[in-house]
Amino acid sequence: MFEASDGAAETNSASEAAQSEPVQAAEAEPTAVPDNLSAEVEDLKRATLQLNRDLLILEEELLFPANTQIAVFLSLDLGEYFRLDAVKLKIDDTLVASHLYTERQNSALERGGIQRLYVGNLKNGEHELTAIFTGMGPDQREYKRGATLTLVKDDDPKMIEIRVYDSSANMQPEFDFKEWEL
Repeated sequence: MFEASDGAAETNSASEAAQSEPVQAAEAEPTAVPDNLSAEVEDLKRATLQLNRDLLILEEELLFPANTQIAVFLSLDLGEYFRLDAVKLKIDDTLVASHLYTERQNSALERGGIQRLYVGNLKNGEHELTAIFTGMGPDQREYKRGATLTLVKDDDPKMIEIRVYDSSANMQPEFDFKEWEL
């Protein structure tokens, strides 16, 4: 009887050892799978980001074809004569953009930033671009002024910069338009 139990014990320990090896191998496998899975997920993320960039470029090309595109930007070179609060942009008496400025946005523009006010389509021909500026002028008085540009749109895209700068000769802000060469 004693021998039988020893034989059974040996059989049980042999079967336990056989069972524990696959368990250890199974435990080792899941750690390898997540590494491969993580790499695949990262590859999919990269591919998704690249696809998203490509779609954004295609969307912009479809929505704003180069032959009808116009982009309007705003820059400030100010000191003491004007603090910008708001701007409205009209093309052919149609309001196409308006923006209210925070202190942080004003600070960024005063440090040399350029804001894209509007990107859109415009058919060929003559158009009138009007910008209306509201803010605080000299002596902390409310100041509202407009500037107008008549432009001729052709088959090339147009890039227009509206520049707001101090004129020490007039002690007033000045507003002008600059067309960028592409």
